[in-house]
Amino acid sequence: MITDLLPSLLAATQRAALACQPWVGRGDGKAADAAAVAALREALANCPGQGTVVIGEGEKDAAPMLFVGERVGAGGSPAFDLAVDPLENTTACARAGEGAVAVVAAAPARTLWASPAWYVDKLVVPAEAAGAVDIRWPVERNLAAVAEARRKRVDELVAVVLDKPRHAELVARLRASDVAVALIGDGDVLGVLRVVLPDGDADVLLGVGGAPEGVISACTVRVLGGGMQTRPAPQSRAEAARVAAAGQDPEAVLGLDELVASDDCAVAITGITGCALLRAPQRDGAAWTTASLGLASGREVLSIDATHVLCVPDTGIAGACGGDSHDLGGGGRVGVRNGDAGGARCA
Repeated sequence: MITDLLPSLLAATQRAALACQPWVGRGDGKAADAAAVAALREALANCPGQGTVVIGEGEKDAAPMLFVGERVGAGGSPAFDLAVDPLENTTACARAGEGAVAVVAAAPARTLWASPAWYVDKLVVPAEAAGAVDIRWPVERNLAAVAEARRKRVDELVAVVLDKPRHAELVARLRASDVAVALIGDGDVLGVLRVVLPDGDADVLLGVGGAPEGVISACTVRVLGGGMQTRPAPQSRAEAARVAAAGQDPEAVLGLDELVASDDCAVAITGITGCALLRAPQRDGAAWTTASLGLASGREVLSIDATHVLCVPDTGIAGACGGDSHDLGGGGRVGVRNGDAGGARCA
């Protein structure tokens, strides 16, 4: 079962989050990306089974990356696909802003959508509106459908949109419909959680964002319940040519079944700079505490505070830490112990 990989995926995102800490607020997003990628790659090497990275963020951003087709894992079964973003919202990390996270999603081999596309148009709604919308419809029609499904007035809806110039017209139309617009920075996985978590504060996510985050979001929606549709949205001629060369229909609408063709999914998310859902890692002397969410089909949503005890190898303390250990880049090592608390049960 892919869901059994969740502890290993969480260990990987925790390592990536800790590796970013020396770079938070330093203005060097590429260095932070490189640290996150190296830490995630090292951690995933110990993951049970054989994994293949099918989509990731690095190539789009000309940043360090786990490359598409890269194999990870310690071998054996299960065989699984990975969608990765070792540092989502690099800008927030570089500026010490809110919303940077490390995130990984896994599903059985050959079930995650693999594409050379870098950008896709997305529509995400809660479970009760899953069958009521169509990404090809005008935004006003979709808003009316979501409102009816949620038993709200349109002017009671909250829409999540990436704060990008390309969304100026979309935001104007949402506000003309008297919908509240929550504008978020780079990276929309956290925005999707606001829509599909049981206590989420938003009703719909719309607009163009990264394709890797789209696949990770699809796994999240598959686990938590909800509806999601995407379609390619190339932002350059070169990207459009890549999609066409891969034989993919540039007009195709992809639903959850096309984005992730399995109910057996797991998603791990760890905060890097902190936000309403996940706080940033906190240091107390020799120890760090990270905050993560663990999502797996058929299981409760796990809200996890993990304590990572800094160990100094030449004192002999390292052997007493227990759990995994890994380099932080400052001469020490970290032992990981997780404590978890359950929340709502996943779909």
